[in-house]
Amino acid sequence: MLRNTRAVTRVVLRRAAAGCCSAVLLLWAVAGPGGAVAPAFASTPPDGPKEPSLAIPYGAQELWRNGITGRGATVAVLVSYGDPRVGEFMADYDRQYGLPPADIRRIEPAGKVPTCTDPGVNTGNCRTWESETRIDVAMIHTMAPRARILIAATPVDETQGETGMPEMMRALDHITRHRLADVVSMSFGSPEENFRDPHSIPAYRKAFERARRAGITLVASSGDHGPTGPLRDRQDRVHSHRVVAWPASDPLVTAVGGVQLHVDASGRRTSPDTLWPRSGAGRSALFPRPAWQSRVVDDGADGRSVPDVTMQGASGTSQAAPLFAGVLALAVQRHNGPLGDINPALYRLGRRGAAANGIVDVTEGDNSFGGVRGFAAGPGYDTASGWGTVALDRFTRALAHEADMA
Repeated sequence: MLRNTRAVTRVVLRRAAAGCCSAVLLLWAVAGPGGAVAPAFASTPPDGPKEPSLAIPYGAQELWRNGITGRGATVAVLVSYGDPRVGEFMADYDRQYGLPPADIRRIEPAGKVPTCTDPGVNTGNCRTWESETRIDVAMIHTMAPRARILIAATPVDETQGETGMPEMMRALDHITRHRLADVVSMSFGSPEENFRDPHSIPAYRKAFERARRAGITLVASSGDHGPTGPLRDRQDRVHSHRVVAWPASDPLVTAVGGVQLHVDASGRRTSPDTLWPRSGAGRSALFPRPAWQSRVVDDGADGRSVPDVTMQGASGTSQAAPLFAGVLALAVQRHNGPLGDINPALYRLGRRGAAANGIVDVTEGDNSFGGVRGFAAGPGYDTASGWGTVALDRFTRALAHEADMA
């Protein structure tokens, strides 16, 4: 499980559920002039202006005005335990921000899910997963307010290495087998080195292969420890060398890193996005560089480079991944159907002309962390930020067109 700022996020979400509007704003907040908190998201809602509204600097307003709201698309989130009160939280969230009611469904495809107070359940971890569920659902809904959201909750806490992964993959296979989603968002991961059984990742990723054949797009957080990651048995400490997390490192998955937005009190950008300092980035030790990446990465390393894109990550890449999943829901609507594995298309768009295709370069920031030298963002594609972030209208239009041509 990706751990870093979730403790802060948990506090914010609990306050939000209690009806504290200012606390909700902290979820996507950045420091404004004089340290004041400024909202990093917002816009006119799909059904007309209401108060209070959000400000989304990715350009969602234009799409919503033109009816591109994610309608007809389904995004699934894989989470341990889930949150039995997520409906209450989202009802309050929607009232505060003038969004239409979230269309949420929950399934338990890997077995009955316990409550956080059941015997044998780590209550602290379970509560953290409740918060993760809320941020996943909120981010998808904020970006694509008419998309359906499917919560696939598993009964085992995914922590590090193999623990909890079989249940996650069983849930994904259920989604694939029954064609329940167009996009699956995964806000979890573990350093490749934490999988002690060398056969485990190849076995788990068979579920990704089946999802790809079914046309499902897979998205995962790149990690929250810069160029390294937590130790398997001491999660308060990190590896002393560069590592990357799986499933983000898998070529069948689109890896999403984090950036910091710089906005004023009205939500308008005051300067370009910069890399979130703890955004996971690096090169896989398990997967060779895929063909679609070989033309843009020329640094002497052989492994698959992570991430592919970045989104707002003030609350970690567990925020960035579901945001990008929401972006893909908009593209699914424009495409009138699933997009499938988008990585080859994403890299073609970047090579042909990133800016023209709605890809916004991230050129500043470094993710060195825990005494491990990281990667620096720079012009064009780079290991730190991948292609960068997106401008919704051009990007979703270009991606939908590219999927048509595939």
